[in-house]
Amino acid sequence: MKTVRLGIAGLGHVGCGLIELVERQAELRLPGKIEIVGVSARSRSRNRPVDISGYTWFDDAATLAEHPDVDVFVELMGGSDGPAKFAVEEALKAKKHVVTANKALIAMHGQALEQLAQDNDVDLMFEAAVAGGVPVVRVLRDSLSGVAIRRVSGILNGTCNYLTTQMLDTGRSYDQVLEEAQRLGYAEADPTLDVSGMDAAHKAAILASIAFTADLDFNKVSVKGVDTVELIDLNLADRLGLRIKLITEGILTDDGVVCRVGPMAMPVDHPLARVDGALNTVRVEGDPLGAVTLTGPGAGPGPTASAVMGDVSKLFTPTARSPFGRAPHHTACSFIAAKEAERSAYFLRVKLADKPGALASLTEALAAHDVSVDKLLQESADDSDVSPVAIVTHVCSRGDIETASARVSALEASVGAPQVIPIDAVNE
Repeated sequence: MKTVRLGIAGLGHVGCGLIELVERQAELRLPGKIEIVGVSARSRSRNRPVDISGYTWFDDAATLAEHPDVDVFVELMGGSDGPAKFAVEEALKAKKHVVTANKALIAMHGQALEQLAQDNDVDLMFEAAVAGGVPVVRVLRDSLSGVAIRRVSGILNGTCNYLTTQMLDTGRSYDQVLEEAQRLGYAEADPTLDVSGMDAAHKAAILASIAFTADLDFNKVSVKGVDTVELIDLNLADRLGLRIKLITEGILTDDGVVCRVGPMAMPVDHPLARVDGALNTVRVEGDPLGAVTLTGPGAGPGPTASAVMGDVSKLFTPTARSPFGRAPHHTACSFIAAKEAERSAYFLRVKLADKPGALASLTEALAAHDVSVDKLLQESADDSDVSPVAIVTHVCSRGDIETASARVSALEASVGAPQVIPIDAVNE
């Protein structure tokens, strides 16, 4: 029976979850035996749910990474630079296979690490970096290699999906639901990485690079979070038959790959509109497949540790293939910024002072920039004499809706900044 020997750097929830899986590996369907050579973390004395006293301790993760007895270096420290990046580089240079759950590291330095792995004929595996227990990296890279993919979209941050779901279901504000999410462990004490969209953007960039054989350029990824979405937006969208979710998206265009993260409105019968709570979902569209959707738990020590273990299991028979699935004959395309000519329908929410002519000035401002109204819903004025208005536009260019929104914001009757969210049509 073959034995694979691990060095594990990072003993947070995922690292401890992985140790638990190793300790009960007899229950798993592994093709061999796993041993832990050593472990490393910032603190040796920290209270943990697993006993690490039986494992050799390394103060320095890089020393563990290049240890001669280590076959696979498992990096679970986090962070796009610093000790995590250095330790992974040292492991690859020492011809050690690497398994990581570090989405920021792969999103920012994946291309360089890919080259380093290939130069040293070892594998770099990162299934756990995207969507936790949903095996989307392997499905995109391997199972769907015979599909000409044109779009990858999904819900890749359970925290944000929980927030929008609970706000709509309970009628509570963003701040109230966020506080609850932190109490329940769905959101970090500092939720900025999640609610700003940055966490989902790292994952979106990785998937887009794999799906489209694109040179990963995170600087070209457009990122917007849910921290600007208000309860009134969710309620008005709901009354118009729409759901607002934080959606990641990678699209192959004639000029390159457009990759972005941001709130998107979609009809209630859209596959992604049906995903509630803290689940993650990835939807892949291409020829001749059509569309396929993968859904499951996207975070937490259990799902993420199981994804890490899945990568380790593959290394009983390593292949040293491209981590992003590209073949030598592939010509990589580039990440590009979205163009103003890009067309979509939009959900537009405006707050208007309750006075004569306010609504007329709004529709005139939109018409002046070729934005026409498909549906309009106006709420009664509140105690401050402000009336929320929701509009579903006909299809228009992104440049036109942005220019029109700026003009609406400058109206005398306009209160606060308009909310502009693209609408994604159902495409089965």
